[in-house]
Amino acid sequence: MHFETIAIGVVLAYLLGSLPSSVWLGQAYFGIDVRDFGSGNAGATNTFRVLGKKAGITVMALDIFKGLTAVTLATVWMQLGFINESQIILFKLIFGISAVLGHVFPIYVGFKGGKGVATLLGMVLGINPVVAGICVAVFMIVLLSTKYVSLGSIIGTLAFPVTLVLTDIQPNDMILIFFGFAFSGVVFFTHKKNVLRILNGTENKANFRSKKNP
Repeated sequence: MHFETIAIGVVLAYLLGSLPSSVWLGQAYFGIDVRDFGSGNAGATNTFRVLGKKAGITVMALDIFKGLTAVTLATVWMQLGFINESQIILFKLIFGISAVLGHVFPIYVGFKGGKGVATLLGMVLGINPVVAGICVAVFMIVLLSTKYVSLGSIIGTLAFPVTLVLTDIQPNDMILIFFGFAFSGVVFFTHKKNVLRILNGTENKANFRSKKNP
């Protein structure tokens, strides 16, 4: 194992995840920082809320791409001989988590980012696209039935480890199941204010109408 090159991979994945697509897009095309409006979050959901559907879709796609690219970096490292094939799932998780942390704590804009759900989706997509598809379906069902993006994010994230548990568990799945439940707890924690607002009936429901100005 090449510890130096693995460290480089972790840093690269973090820097990739740190790319603040919503902040830069808002500043470049709308002259605003999305963190100054709506929920104050630099994620796709707040971009939908503040800048509208087109900007929100763009940011979501870019954030998903960050997670997917970070996971792909592990495959490149394996092909270069820096890690063994038996370790590929572990390092996909390590690089993917680094990208998610970069999204949540982006070095380029004062460590104030988003909640990492879209980047996490890109990470899961790169690890297990079938289960990722199930997670997206669960998210959409919850979103369309409740209009709560936060609730869809929480349940959609939890669907990852639950789906693995309910299907044929492969040798590498145990670490994914552990990660899935652990990260579901993290996502729940980052959405705790949303959960309280849902319980109080004050959480904003999704309204993805196109906007030109915040």
